[in-house]
Amino acid sequence: MSERIGFIGLGIMGRPMALNLLEAGYQLTVHARRHASMQPLIEAGARPAASPAQAAEGADLIVTMVADTADVEEVILGEQGVMQGARAGAIVVDMSTISPAVTRALAARLGAAGIAMLDAPVSGGEAGAKAGTLSIMVGGDPAIFERARPLLEVLGGQVVHVGTHGAGQVCKSCNQIVVGATIAGVAEAILLARASNVDPAKVREALLGGFAGSRILETHGQRMIAGDYAPGFKARLHQKDMRIVLESALDLGIPLSTAALVAQWLNALVGQGRGEEDSSAIFEVIRGPG
Repeated sequence: MSERIGFIGLGIMGRPMALNLLEAGYQLTVHARRHASMQPLIEAGARPAASPAQAAEGADLIVTMVADTADVEEVILGEQGVMQGARAGAIVVDMSTISPAVTRALAARLGAAGIAMLDAPVSGGEAGAKAGTLSIMVGGDPAIFERARPLLEVLGGQVVHVGTHGAGQVCKSCNQIVVGATIAGVAEAILLARASNVDPAKVREALLGGFAGSRILETHGQRMIAGDYAPGFKARLHQKDMRIVLESALDLGIPLSTAALVAQWLNALVGQGRGEEDSSAIFEVIRGPG
């Protein structure tokens, strides 16, 4: 690939995504807060950058994949941020999950400097990042989306242009409502089975064949039955996402009572010191002690 990519953020999701771009032939310059996070990419052929600005220098597309809204603002607008290194005509593709309102503000700031932006949050967890099968929901100008589409299709099995700036982030909030509510429903079903002295593994097997079947029942239901909460998606990040959902609901003046309940369970889970575990561990909060 002739296009040069700056990739910023090499955590549980960003690292495998960046590796997939390298394997697809893109020229990659990478930056992470911790040098150790960059090492696997350097060994695979990426160039290291000392700052987001340096990662953006000479890049055609700059991908950001960091934890929260404030992190994206710092990476893009900070003293050593992307805006200090990116050239006019470049595209910033923010694949983090952040506030739709802040996304729109960032797009305006970048646009004033001649830099385009897409918000392209993802769903599919670490497994999807490794396999290149993420669901990617994109907001921004349709023509800019078409320019970035080949890169996005390396990372995702489902790439959908949802609408204008911020629409991708709104779509991700909708995703997190459905995911959180379904995790809670699966947790309550397993709790009912256990309390009734019925084998939850057999209940899960039966449910997978009907309308209740879902990837969440398949994957997270098994996590709950086994009590194995090694993170595919960390609870503290799901907590952050639900905070964004509820902030948007407050701004819009709409009730999202199910989302609010899921947020409470995630708050309790993180409050128990279990924020690094998979968010399916809310089963333990719903189940209670004993």
